[in-house]
Amino acid sequence: MSSDRSTFEALGLTPDAAIRVRDVSKRYVMFERPEDRFKQMVVPRLERLVGRPPRRYFRDFAALSGISFEIGRGETVGIIGRNGSGKSTLLQIICGTLQPTSGSVEVNGRIAALLELGAGFNPEFTGRENVFLNASILGVPRREMEWRFDDIARFADIGPFIDQPVKTYSSGMYVRLAFATAINVDPDILVVDEALSVGDEAFQRKCFARIEDIKDRGGTILFVSHGAQTIVQLCTRAILIDGGEKILEGKPKKVVGQYQRLIHAPAHRAGPIRSEILKTVEEASDGDSPESRVDFEAPPAEDFFDPNLSPQGTIAYEENGATIFELKITRTDGHPANVLVQGQTYQCRYSVKFSRSGKVGFAMLVKTVQGLELAGQTSHRPGEGHSANAGDVFDICFPFKAVFLPGTYFANAGVYISGGSEEFQQLHRLVDAIAFKIMPNLPTRARIGMIDIVPDEAENTVVTKK
Repeated sequence: MSSDRSTFEALGLTPDAAIRVRDVSKRYVMFERPEDRFKQMVVPRLERLVGRPPRRYFRDFAALSGISFEIGRGETVGIIGRNGSGKSTLLQIICGTLQPTSGSVEVNGRIAALLELGAGFNPEFTGRENVFLNASILGVPRREMEWRFDDIARFADIGPFIDQPVKTYSSGMYVRLAFATAINVDPDILVVDEALSVGDEAFQRKCFARIEDIKDRGGTILFVSHGAQTIVQLCTRAILIDGGEKILEGKPKKVVGQYQRLIHAPAHRAGPIRSEILKTVEEASDGDSPESRVDFEAPPAEDFFDPNLSPQGTIAYEENGATIFELKITRTDGHPANVLVQGQTYQCRYSVKFSRSGKVGFAMLVKTVQGLELAGQTSHRPGEGHSANAGDVFDICFPFKAVFLPGTYFANAGVYISGGSEEFQQLHRLVDAIAFKIMPNLPTRARIGMIDIVPDEAENTVVTKK
């Protein structure tokens, strides 16, 4: 055994790795039109027969290119990257639901995969029957599932529906049962692909607690997440994938910092930033780890306006005496910006034209991608208001400090009847009218949550031992 271990170490491998991925690539053949598929089957063969060079009616698409890494037993590793970077494809190959074009994957231990929840469920079977069916797919013996079933049913918490056909389930009940089945088989290796947002908040907390329990018991966890904070909090190591290639591997905070540089960069800067990351890693590959040789702490970025950053689902209330227009975020000098630097001051501006008279008020509100209301302000104190007449146009400017942690947010704008004898009434409102991002400034201490509560003058946490 000692000779085997020394052989592994001589090759730079971990002898007790739970997962080994070696030079894995996945390529797809892409056809522009359905008839090109038929042409590719016939025309090249005929051209070879007559001595002509065969034409190609397809193009190659490399979903993954030469990815290699190892995950030791007991490690929690996060994979992060932009949309379309190949993260989910990689997880499917590791789980065996997809075969690589080249390369190899070695998995040592029972693996539970939370990829497409409920993918193995039969809608005609009851929940109970599907639990046993899904467990057999995971390789769990029926006798073992019989004594695990009560724990699964209790975790899913769908009551008597457990004995009803799955086709009668709501989408929430469906994923709860699928998650409960996969998570309660005591896997050696847990693979999760953005499946941590199922059910209500109480169920999500229960899911995270179960994952933390697997981690505490020495289980190996590999998961994909767009939540940078989740990667930092849960992982011992992180891998950044972009364009189907592994471009960085190391401590979560360092990797997340580079990921945030990528996603917050304007389109013309994404390529150069990606090249910078690859170059610094290559320059540090002469014996030391990249993190011991390279300082990844980038200086605070400058704000800018990204024309491609816009909301996809703006909701406009019916106009009831007023119209909001020209909503935007600007710097204090009036220059438009929607990619903001954390800690700086900006202005939410919009104009309102009135077609009725009255005491009115104005407001703005910032929400998360999930719709959580974070912060907002109104233009006056309760019971007061601004006098408006039909035909008047008001310009509104709400200054605000970008106290939000890095991420994407949405801003609302509203105008309403305020003060006097009239009841509160919306005159016009735009929901999720503009999107903006907060750039990371990579603080010396990790912030947690969505709002930066650390005072500007606070440089060090005060810890006093009595």
